Amino acid sequence: MSTDDTVRELLLVMPRMVGRIKRLPLPEQLKTLDLAPRHLSLLSLLLLDGPQTVSDLAEVLGVAPTTVSLIVSDLSRRGVLVRHEDDADRRRRIIDISPDSRDAIAQWLSPGAEAWRRALAPLTAAEQRTFVDTLLRYEEAVARR
Repeated sequence: MSTDDTVRELLLVMPRMVGRIKRLPLPEQLKTLDLAPRHLSLLSLLLLDGPQTVSDLAEVLGVAPTTVSLIVSDLSRRGVLVRHEDDADRRRRIIDISPDSRDAIAQWLSPGAEAWRRALAPLTAAEQRTFVDTLLRYEEAVARR
């Protein structure tokens, strides 16, 4: 398959993927929250990796800590996230999904995570890394335009 053939196939599949992802049903509890992609990434990290500091979240998300802090404040006011003191350093705040929201968020995000697990399972670790690196390069190239 040539690069142009692959590009053609990807240009056909990407809009279908995005359309299907957008149609994933949002649990009733989350419908009034007006969640955006930035929320999805942050909530995914907390769901998959557990509680983290604002700085840790900012580093992984590739944004400024102030940006994460604003998102966390917004979602905390809505009862989606909670903040608590770090037992090891009381100056630090640990961010987590609230117990009342955890099940709804897991229900919302789990189908996408499971789909990725199934899609990636046949690939070796090196092939998975190549796939992710390719998506990151694509994202960077699109952002430059």
